[in-house]
Amino acid sequence: METLSDTTWDVIIDGTGASQSLLALALSRSGKKVLHIDRNQYYGGSDAAFSLDEAQEWAERVNKGEHRSTFKDASIFKHDASSSEETGISPKLASSRAYTLSLSPYFLYARSQLMSALVSSKVFRQLEFMAVGSWWIYAPEQSDSENGEHGAEKVLYRVPGNREDVFAATHISMKSKRTLMRLLRHIIKPNEDDASNEDDDMSMPLKDYLASKFSVPEELHNPLLSLSLSQLSQQDTTASYALPRIQRHLSSIGHLGPGFGAVFAKYGGGAEILQAACRASAVGGGVYALDTQIQDCLWRKDAEYSEHRLLLKLANEGSVQAKCMFSSNVDTVPKEGSTPLVEVARLISVVSATFPSLFPVTVEGAPVPATAVLMFPGDTLDSPHSPPVYLQVHSSDTGECPHQQSVIYCSVALPGPEGQALLESSVDRLIRAEGLPATVLWSLRYTHSGRLSNGEPRRLIPDDAVPDCYVFPPSSLDLAFEDDTLELVKEAWKKVVGDEVDDADFMMFDDRDGTSDQ
Repeated sequence: METLSDTTWDVIIDGTGASQSLLALALSRSGKKVLHIDRNQYYGGSDAAFSLDEAQEWAERVNKGEHRSTFKDASIFKHDASSSEETGISPKLASSRAYTLSLSPYFLYARSQLMSALVSSKVFRQLEFMAVGSWWIYAPEQSDSENGEHGAEKVLYRVPGNREDVFAATHISMKSKRTLMRLLRHIIKPNEDDASNEDDDMSMPLKDYLASKFSVPEELHNPLLSLSLSQLSQQDTTASYALPRIQRHLSSIGHLGPGFGAVFAKYGGGAEILQAACRASAVGGGVYALDTQIQDCLWRKDAEYSEHRLLLKLANEGSVQAKCMFSSNVDTVPKEGSTPLVEVARLISVVSATFPSLFPVTVEGAPVPATAVLMFPGDTLDSPHSPPVYLQVHSSDTGECPHQQSVIYCSVALPGPEGQALLESSVDRLIRAEGLPATVLWSLRYTHSGRLSNGEPRRLIPDDAVPDCYVFPPSSLDLAFEDDTLELVKEAWKKVVGDEVDDADFMMFDDRDGTSDQ
């Protein structure tokens, strides 16, 4: 039987996270000999998706220190069904395999470069996408008796995403609507009035920019912050960061269909996309080896190794030779001037209820959304100085849970017990706001280390100790896929195929043998 050592490889990719799996996809038609390994027994790395039992095993490994560079402080809560017998409500979890829970549940905007790459590479045919619907703000200070619904005080307000939404909103005054429309026109078409942009100080906090430039009332600051998906507070989010991301949100609406601007991959989100990318690489001749760890890496100076100078010793497969290697190591010390690593608290909750009011079909002919985004400003959770809390509510249409249940993904850029307390409070307040007899059946709490996008470009990191080895910088903790990841993948792809290759060929594939199969 042929072993990995019997082949000399053009490239070795270590890890099956986002950057590595997309690089494998990009090389799937290159004719290069690609060995793709992962120390884990599963695909996806920090973007993996698990069943309940797999999540339990993962949490145990985290707490043993196996993933200390990326994750820590993992704990699982299970509802005691016997405690509900007094009320006559006894919701239960389904079997472990009925759930697919993502560690990094990012979605894709319709105008994302990754979406274009999935189309041009034909991988989109292996995926099923669900619409991400409305954005909501938790704002109890805006509620009044006239807005009560079914006896519950209204505290969730839909964030307007277009002109029709603005004028249909009942909780925004007419004066504020006119101000908001002027701002949205400026964001969507900023070059129509060049003179108005000359003196803009985009480095100022978003709240100051909105107030000084457009006289936007404070009641609209948090809704606009939510459209940028900034995980920092109003004061710490700059206009230069927020406005392009608000523009991304607004310009994506209607691009793939009426009524929505973003999508989520069914059955695991990003994890499903990465597995599809790896399958395409395997069809193209890539070789995969999970549960395979690199113990040592040597660069050989001898002339006889003019091409395959890298010698990698594997823990269970002997040694392999290669021309170059790409990996992702968050233990790499950030270089001076690079984006520092941060920690966010995450919570995944399985809830015994659906939230139909969060998934309205806002435009005739639009699909029923499967995901809704909620933002809880810190001051609404009795923590005025904390960053906002984001909740992504997923219905069973995402394929992540059984019918009559929902999965809620929560995150806040505040690690430790303080952050987890805010996440649990937000889930509790959502359930109460909806007036539902819902129970949290299961939850996973953990701390996730990575980076928050700040608009600065990232580059591949050359390994100073071993030539021909490159390290992808730590993955993004953002709620939406950031396109600079694809730029990194393109940079790595060109190092393998050569700079003479046209950039237009990146991820641009014809159907194989006249078929639609990857």
